[in-house]
Amino acid sequence: MKIRLVHNGVFEPVEDVSQALTPPPEGFYWIDADVDDLEVLQPLFNLHDLAVEDCLTEEEQRPKLEIYENQYFLVINSIRFDDEEIFLRALNLFLGRHYLITVTRQKINELRSIKPILLEQEVNRADRFLYHLVDIVVDNYFDVGDRIEARIEGLEEDIIMHTNKSHLSQIVSLRSEILWLKKVLGPQRDVIATLNKKDLRLIDDQLQKYFGDIHENAVKISETFETYRDLMGNLREAYQSSVANRANEIMRVFTALTTIFMPLTFITGVYGMNFSYIPGLDFRYGAEVLLLIMVLLGFGMFYYFRKKDWL
Repeated sequence: MKIRLVHNGVFEPVEDVSQALTPPPEGFYWIDADVDDLEVLQPLFNLHDLAVEDCLTEEEQRPKLEIYENQYFLVINSIRFDDEEIFLRALNLFLGRHYLITVTRQKINELRSIKPILLEQEVNRADRFLYHLVDIVVDNYFDVGDRIEARIEGLEEDIIMHTNKSHLSQIVSLRSEILWLKKVLGPQRDVIATLNKKDLRLIDDQLQKYFGDIHENAVKISETFETYRDLMGNLREAYQSSVANRANEIMRVFTALTTIFMPLTFITGVYGMNFSYIPGLDFRYGAEVLLLIMVLLGFGMFYYFRKKDWL
């Protein structure tokens, strides 16, 4: 657990967490904790039992905003994409008048990247810290969206150039991730809308208007992932068409080869019959001539098929 006094974006470490119970002359306290620290923080800051239970559960948390007497409990999901799987990590926030408590199970990059922004903007209030943090979390969805779009384009190119069985599993896996993520985006978008529209006394009225911009971005993200879902459906159809075309190409080659060998098989069949007299059997160079005719016939048909672009 790290306790910091934030004044005009400047961080000052605090050793004793009980010091954060009293409002500072200027600035606010940021307590960056993990779930194990809740045992200490709950009685000190009177954290609600249900909010603490949500933090402790290992199941994926639905984004939410709970309003208690002296604090708000907010759950939003940070996103990460490693080109194989999409990961969502719950960011639990307790907002008070003079403090913000962040509780996480894993490291979240947004908590590190927000520090220079707080310094640049000279942030001096906990609600402004919350605004910038939510803004960064939502912006990261755009970055992940761009990477997913690049992944879709790469898959499409691979399917067109050289289709293989692994492409289908990649399509199904990525589509499932997108559908799962889209279900999460709806509640998160609604939570941000609440931060924008609902009367919240711990958030400055002027600052609430800025949450409207974040809500617009959240809506755009939701619409973008809806488009990605449609693209994955088109990609699956392209895979199936490519497989069908490839099968047709193979069948065309096999049909052409079979057609080439049909007259050759006919000739060998005729001369394999057990009749006493077959024309050419007594000819000294009959076998050589017959083989030459078969070779010329075979190559002639092959050349004709190539000229017609059947092979």
